[in-house]
Amino acid sequence: MEVFRLSRLKYISDLSGKGAAIKGARWNSIGTEIIYTANNRSLAMAEVAVHFSLAAVPEDYYMLTISIPDNTSIKTVQIKDLPTKWNQFPHNNNTQKFGDEFINSNDYCLLKIPSVITKGDHNVLINPFHPEFKKIQIIAQEKFPFDERLFNP
Repeated sequence: MEVFRLSRLKYISDLSGKGAAIKGARWNSIGTEIIYTANNRSLAMAEVAVHFSLAAVPEDYYMLTISIPDNTSIKTVQIKDLPTKWNQFPHNNNTQKFGDEFINSNDYCLLKIPSVITKGDHNVLINPFHPEFKKIQIIAQEKFPFDERLFNP
C-alpha cells in the first residue's frame, strides 16, 4: 500500500510522530506520537491546506510517498464506530482519546479512519511504536507547490 504525506523540507525524512505530539491534533493529544498520512495525494494536500491563507503558504513543501507492506496490521474504522462529534471543528478530546488508545494498545500498526475534510477518503494513521513500523519507508519525495487558486478570497 502507498500513502501520502505533505511535509516541510526540514522535516522531510521525519517519520517519528514527534511533530504531532508537540501540539496534538484531531486524533492525538499533546505528548502522543502518531504519524498522519492520507490514502491519496489530494487528501494529503487538503489536510494541510485547510490551515493556510494565501499569505501564509510556505514554499518548501514536499509530497512524500510512503510504502507500507501489504501484510501490515490495520484497523479500519467505520463512521458508526467513531466518537460523537468526531468531525466537528475545532476537534474535541474524544477524538484525541480515540487515537491515543490506538497508540497505547499497540495492537495495530495502522488506523484507517474516515477523513473529516473529504467524505469518502481516508486518513491512515501510523503507530511509530508498533514492531511492524520498521518496514515502512519513504520511497519518493517531490516538491509540491500549492496552486494559489485554492486560497483566493
